[in-house]
Amino acid sequence: MSHGPYIAILLFAFSISEAEPLTIAVTSSFTRPAQEIAAAYEGSSGNPVRMTTASTGKLYAQITNGAPFDIFLAADTQRPQLLERSGLGVAGTRFNYAIGSLVLWSLDPTLEAGSCKTAVDKLDSKRLAIANPVTAPYGLAAMEFLQAQGVWEKVRPNLVYGENIAQTLHFVVSRNASLGLIAGSQAADVRLPDATCHWPVPASMHQPLDHQAILLQHAAGNRAATAFLRFLRDDDARQIIHAHGYRLPE
Repeated sequence: MSHGPYIAILLFAFSISEAEPLTIAVTSSFTRPAQEIAAAYEGSSGNPVRMTTASTGKLYAQITNGAPFDIFLAADTQRPQLLERSGLGVAGTRFNYAIGSLVLWSLDPTLEAGSCKTAVDKLDSKRLAIANPVTAPYGLAAMEFLQAQGVWEKVRPNLVYGENIAQTLHFVVSRNASLGLIAGSQAADVRLPDATCHWPVPASMHQPLDHQAILLQHAAGNRAATAFLRFLRDDDARQIIHAHGYRLPE
């Protein structure tokens, strides 16, 4: 009796189980929605996904130094544009997938009856946490807000810099800083304790926090990567993004 059909089935099963995971570089602020989107994509496609999270700037540096990512989900437009221009990103694949916001947030009990915004003007010995403006788009937005308020030079001695927006939130939750300029999506997380003060920073006080995705040259021609980017623009993924406190691009 021929064993050909059985061998074919075994080889097919082996190829599925050994499928190379899709590698996605995800900005720290987008970690939770990205995990949910990846799980939904895996469930519908059967393609495994592996994610690396860090600040947008650090991920960009890794990509330019040869890190073999397939997709980059950034928290700005600048780095995806640079990757496209340099040829490290596939031309024509770049698009906005979310719009972030900035929130001034605190657990400091002494601010319970006051205003977070007023507290920034009168920090005294209190510390204010922001993400690194050089590598993290939310940190740059925080710096622009403080400059627009005319207090940047005044508060600089009180600043605590997070390597990324996730570490910035940790500084505030752990009380290593009295206040933090964090992502609106973080402030919307139901797992956080109730804030003692909370003030959404007007979008007019910093550059837009447009988040862009791009297919990287490492995955040019990779059907799974193209399918993931298409999935990211579908209604199911957009609902996840919106549920995590982001605005949706047109």
